[in-house]
Amino acid sequence: MASHDLESPLLSSKIYDSPHLILSVADPDFSIQQSNNNHNPAPNPNATSRNPFEFLGSDGLSVPAPSTLDPFKNDTPYIEGLYELIKIVICLPIAIARLLLFGVCLAIGYVATKIALGGWKDVHNPMPKWRSRLMWVTRGCARCILFSFGYHWIKRKGKLAPREIAPIVVSNHVSYIDPIFYFFEFFPTIVAAESHDSMPFVGTIIRAMQVIYVNRFLPSSRKHAVNEIKRKASCDKFPRVLLFPEGTTTNGKVLISFQLGAFIPGYAIQPIIVRYPHVHFDQSWGDISLGMLMFKMFTQFHNFMEVEYLPVVSTLDNCKENPAHFAKRTSHAIASALNVAQTYHSYGDVMLLMKASKSKQEKPSSYMVEMAKVESLFHINSLEAVDFLDKFLSMNPDASGRVKFHDFLRALRMRTCTLSEELFGFLDIEKKGSITFNQFLYGSAHVMKRPLFWQACELAFTECDTGGHGLISEQELGDAIRLAIPNLDENEIHELFNIFDTDGDGIVSKNNFISCLRQNPLLISLFAPCLVHKYSSQVGHRILEIV
Repeated sequence: MASHDLESPLLSSKIYDSPHLILSVADPDFSIQQSNNNHNPAPNPNATSRNPFEFLGSDGLSVPAPSTLDPFKNDTPYIEGLYELIKIVICLPIAIARLLLFGVCLAIGYVATKIALGGWKDVHNPMPKWRSRLMWVTRGCARCILFSFGYHWIKRKGKLAPREIAPIVVSNHVSYIDPIFYFFEFFPTIVAAESHDSMPFVGTIIRAMQVIYVNRFLPSSRKHAVNEIKRKASCDKFPRVLLFPEGTTTNGKVLISFQLGAFIPGYAIQPIIVRYPHVHFDQSWGDISLGMLMFKMFTQFHNFMEVEYLPVVSTLDNCKENPAHFAKRTSHAIASALNVAQTYHSYGDVMLLMKASKSKQEKPSSYMVEMAKVESLFHINSLEAVDFLDKFLSMNPDASGRVKFHDFLRALRMRTCTLSEELFGFLDIEKKGSITFNQFLYGSAHVMKRPLFWQACELAFTECDTGGHGLISEQELGDAIRLAIPNLDENEIHELFNIFDTDGDGIVSKNNFISCLRQNPLLISLFAPCLVHKYSSQVGHRILEIV
């Protein structure tokens, strides 16, 4: 047998020296599909590569790959399997007893809280001691409520640091059980959405916790909440402040982006993590109704919960640390202890998920975009992202969440032409003949972020307003658009005019015009010729000079 050294190949490479033979085989199914679509052909990706937004200073669109993780997916949203059915039948008598215990404890706790709050009007100062002592009744009821849900014992690891060392605590948020446990454990002041105040029973109890209300969509409300966190954390007479910086519940398998409210004051923070080990029943409050979640908890023999108090995280010595960096270090400590990945998802993704679910989309999770990343890149808030999702859903996405060329044109009320193909090609970075919501949102936000976008909107209105009356007629708008899309008929002009005529009064004011382009930023490309290519126009010269 021939000997071989360790570096010589076992097989000779001579068999690969000859050139490869490559066969191109036509796909008959593809040919048939193309012939069937001749009445409304898809854009040719190689037909044009021109960027329709070069006049705004755009150098092309870049869209990150979508995350494959779903932080809000509950693994057991339904009752499935023989084991689950047998367990429910056996536990039904226990569930009835647990439900009665839950109701009695909730009622007693509510009455005790009402007595503790009775006649107390100075809610901006710490609760008097006798009222706080009365709240021990409610805290005991909270532990009984946890017992009724199947949490007979709760495993703890580590210790809660003294308040003077860490006046603020933060925790990951997996279930509605989390705040009930913390209420019993150390009766903190919490930060909650304003909508919680109107909830029956719960609203009264969290008021006794001297809750800090916040409207996450109002900058003034967020600023007030930060000031209140700082004020209450700095006073030893207040309870320590508890925040869930993720801003919503997840399935506990990932850690989503942190809000900065807990980190702006600059006080030391103790992270706490909660885990819900399970085999048959995922206790996370994700894409599952509250009623179903409670029912499944009542019909469990026992539910497991683990709480771990992590070491205190302080700001870096000898410098005032940036809140974002402080939050990043804290989130890394929590993610490491949980052994989970971190993503850029936020509450905005929950809003998109809920919107897609209400619209009966087959894969609602495909409409999440890691909203925290979008906000940091483009300063697009969650409400604006939901508006863009509304527009995208009007394009009739297919089961996979993708929109084809003809549906894209229908929503923008355009016809097949060079400009519409350029617009679609700008978004279709994968050149698949269809676009995702992620691409549509990034493309729209990319255009809006161009430094020249808002100036171009102003100048486009001025160019269209040939009469100088501050109003645009259908004829004036049509004259401007025909420079971009020649040979448009009256019906096509009327359809585009209706998009800009947001109040339906037959005339387009400047507010209508700007509002339309804010909602449909891709349409600014309709006015590129009158802004750039009309060299005799002063407006065109101004844009060219800036570019």
